[in-house]
Amino acid sequence: MKLPEAYYHNPDVVALSRDLIGKYLFTSINGETTGGYIVETEAYAGVIDRASHAFGGRLTPRTQTIHMQGGVTYVYLCYGIHEMFNIVTSVEGQPHAILVRAIQPTDGLDIMMHRRNMEAVKPNITKGPGSVAKALGISRKINALSLQSDTIWIEDCGLTFPDAEVAAGPRIGVDYAGEDALLPYRFYVKGNIYVSKPNK
Repeated sequence: MKLPEAYYHNPDVVALSRDLIGKYLFTSINGETTGGYIVETEAYAGVIDRASHAFGGRLTPRTQTIHMQGGVTYVYLCYGIHEMFNIVTSVEGQPHAILVRAIQPTDGLDIMMHRRNMEAVKPNITKGPGSVAKALGISRKINALSLQSDTIWIEDCGLTFPDAEVAAGPRIGVDYAGEDALLPYRFYVKGNIYVSKPNK
């Protein structure tokens, strides 16, 4: 069951970021399906969040996607190297987004290994947002694509993690955001080997 579009319209990006832990992210690229369940996310709270691309209402050709109605992909290039997959949430004009930092791979492992140039499944296959995108074949070609599409979507397969098993802490790599860098907007499954930077 794909998560309905209304799911993504929730204005509470932090609660949604936590709720996405355990949801399954799938892609079907060139007829090849890959996926796994989300074990690490980061919330970005739009115009009031100094770590957000949309802080202060910033609107550029790159960031215009975040200003769309929730339920689409926001894929951007980081450091000129890594594609980063985000989920746009809330309503049009409220530019909230959730970065998927790590998944536990479950489907299409051979395809993921090929994309990541690996001979065996190791934790770094989908550890970190750049690795997630590469393993799942996500690129800027599918930026602003609906999560109701048959190319990329998220499912609720009944997997949940109690609060005792999920940590909340500061986001990674946003030191420029001042006090906002300390906000507990990163969620991850404790002890999961695919989490990008555990227990820090």
